[in-house]
Amino acid sequence: MTHAAPVSPVDRAGLRQRIDKSLTEFLAGQRGWLTAVDDGLVPVAEAIEAFVLGGGKRLRPAFAYWGYRGAGGVDSDQVVSALAALEFVQASALIHDDLMDRSDTRRGEPAVHRRFAARHRAAGWGGDPDGFGDAAAILLGDLCLVWSDELLHSAGLDPRTVARARPVFDEMRTEVTVGQYLDVLTQATGDTSRERAGKVARYKSAKYTVERPLLLGAALADAPAEVHAAYSAYGLPLGEAFQLRDDVLGVFGDPERTGKPAGDDLREGKRTYLVAVALEAVDETGRDQLLGGLGDPGLDADGVTRLRELITACGALERTERRITALTESALAALATVDLDTEARQSLVDLAIAATRRTD
Repeated sequence: MTHAAPVSPVDRAGLRQRIDKSLTEFLAGQRGWLTAVDDGLVPVAEAIEAFVLGGGKRLRPAFAYWGYRGAGGVDSDQVVSALAALEFVQASALIHDDLMDRSDTRRGEPAVHRRFAARHRAAGWGGDPDGFGDAAAILLGDLCLVWSDELLHSAGLDPRTVARARPVFDEMRTEVTVGQYLDVLTQATGDTSRERAGKVARYKSAKYTVERPLLLGAALADAPAEVHAAYSAYGLPLGEAFQLRDDVLGVFGDPERTGKPAGDDLREGKRTYLVAVALEAVDETGRDQLLGGLGDPGLDADGVTRLRELITACGALERTERRITALTESALAALATVDLDTEARQSLVDLAIAATRRTD
């Protein structure tokens, strides 16, 4: 006897397909607008379409949708379209993040700044190809952030409903932006403390990945205060656990699954919780070795292997895994304190497991 594989919470209620449909239709309209302005904007439309439609886990709209449903919200395509706006916030953050980190790839494809630099070189245009690519990435990231606003407002929801959600949406975008700055600042100052790593993770990724999408869904559903409180108590630790998993994958992940070169976070000098714990645990020689490789863009495969072995041997990887488990358990305990729709509750439990056990 065989059993069907369990359906991912991102796929329940046809959610992934409905999100992709909303994004595809919205982007088709934006392509029409752009190409009516100038044919030179066709590559802009193509690049954003490839970035937004060509990958992504759709976790943020999934958290928002099941948060909405959990609070008693009635399903509709208009709600799904409004929540799909979160994918443009994500696209903006990733395009800018890749530029700031000088990353070559994203999801196995050239990062946006590399894509436009290559276009400049192929066309033989004047000026600096890399400078052109950088400028294009800044502007495309900005455009995605603008479009997140437009999709939220044009999804067809009642204006009063959108107005309830607006403060959450605005604060979320502010948080991720200042979190990105704190990340850059921390790399520049060389702060290696766990406290600093935790704050960067919280504002750069954790809050806008889980807590704010949940609160966005709750606001759309006009949920009571106790639901908002439970969603924050679930979302904050889970968002941190999600980021810690990302940090582990940034050092130990399989490039075939992550779409990024092995050890990329080490070359970029990321001051993550994993690195902070390792620096606390190693001796002086190990600290010199870790700091010597951290932020070295020329770090080769052997160098990555040595640092991986160091991080593992000092117990930092195990401690990070234990923290991921503890944070996830804390999140699930918070979820159990509030009355939610049964299907939505189970989906939020399953999303927590998917977000913290992923390999890509």
